[in-house]
Amino acid sequence: MAKHLNRRDIAAIVNLIRGWEEAKLTWSAICEEAEPLIGKVPTRQSLNAHDAITTAYQAKKDSLKGKAPKKPLPASLNAAASRIANLEAELVEVKEQNRKLKQMFTIWQYNAYKHGMKESQLNMSLPKIDRERSDKEKR
Repeated sequence: MAKHLNRRDIAAIVNLIRGWEEAKLTWSAICEEAEPLIGKVPTRQSLNAHDAITTAYQAKKDSLKGKAPKKPLPASLNAAASRIANLEAELVEVKEQNRKLKQMFTIWQYNAYKHGMKESQLNMSLPKIDRERSDKEKR
């Protein structure tokens, strides 16, 4: 039976994938390497059920295939330290923005429920825009 993964397990597996240094990345290899981290060998299906893990997996696969941007080499340690500090500051800002968006989504989710909206209504696609229509037809 597959082990249910908690947040700590998911974070550990995502970090495992991000730090993967071997040339080939497979689900079975991740499952084997995750055992010491979470105490049990997870199944591919239990890993694939979590968006954070599948996103990290796909990003790492792309980077191993050469689709990811190359790491720029800094001119000096000072330039590297400055770049790291800027990226860390940007990461803090993005995390805060993400937290606020999640909070806004929760409010919207509650209000939609409160007013009787169904999930299917919320997931309806946007109407297609007819760009061929002239202004004369609107009138």
